[in-house]
Amino acid sequence: MMNTNRRKCEFMKDDYNIYYLVSRNIKKQRKLKGWTQVKLAMESNISVDYLKKIETKSGCTKQFSLDTLQKIAKALNINPKDFFDDVE
Repeated sequence: MMNTNRRKCEFMKDDYNIYYLVSRNIKKQRKLKGWTQVKLAMESNISVDYLKKIETKSGCTKQFSLDTLQKIAKALNINPKDFFDDVE
């Protein structure tokens, strides 16, 4: 029998899953800026653990709010809509 969490994470790899797409874009934008997760969390006023859950597969079932996206986008100085672009 397949582990339920693993199955959910595999589903999250599907490009149609909005949370997976956004989480990949957050990580991409953070790295483009040369920031660590700690730096982005501090600038966004969210916890490092929460940001890690958003960005990593261990938190692949974690849902996050538009308010959180707005905080992260503001910290990165980007438009929140950039989180919904296809990741190359």
